[in-house]
Amino acid sequence: MAVADENVLVFPRSLFEQLGVFQGFSADVDRYLPAILDKKNNSFQPRARAESDPNFKQIIPYVVVTDGKSILHYVRGKKAGEQRLVAKGSIGIGGHINNNDPTLFTDDSQAFQEAVKREACEELTIQGTFDAKPVGLINDDSTEVGRVHFGVVHVLFRTPEKVKKNEQVITQVEFVAIEELKKRREQMETWSQLCLDHLQAFLK
Repeated sequence: MAVADENVLVFPRSLFEQLGVFQGFSADVDRYLPAILDKKNNSFQPRARAESDPNFKQIIPYVVVTDGKSILHYVRGKKAGEQRLVAKGSIGIGGHINNNDPTLFTDDSQAFQEAVKREACEELTIQGTFDAKPVGLINDDSTEVGRVHFGVVHVLFRTPEKVKKNEQVITQVEFVAIEELKKRREQMETWSQLCLDHLQAFLK
């Protein structure tokens, strides 16, 4: 689906301001997520407009896959939907939630979990029950991309042999030891840097 035709799930920045604006990573999932996912507080907007309107935040699931010692790392290829992130390293899998679902989005957490699963499984083939757990939130108003997006960070524990690449938009997919990832930090997109800096929220 072309960006111009896609409708994506957003919530108003005014709600974020009511809940309390933070910059960077927050582990306070219970404060923000229920309100953001409440159906009366979110809507679908044309992505082309949402990408340039800082009055709304696009809700982006961001799934970190780990076995506890290493983390799945990849590089965004040229076919990636978000051209501003091409060639950046990443430890988060996910994307926009759109309204081309067979079922309408509701404020039910299970419905959101299904949307998270769909996004992750577009890029990866993952064996076993998809039991990713929300562990944090990301807001980065310091960049053009960040101002219009809001990350909901999940952790999914899997061993490397149960995860395979599924889409061409991600390249160089491999599980990398945490210490090695820290050395690569400067080559990563901002959200992955923030996740790397707050691994205690993931691995507890």
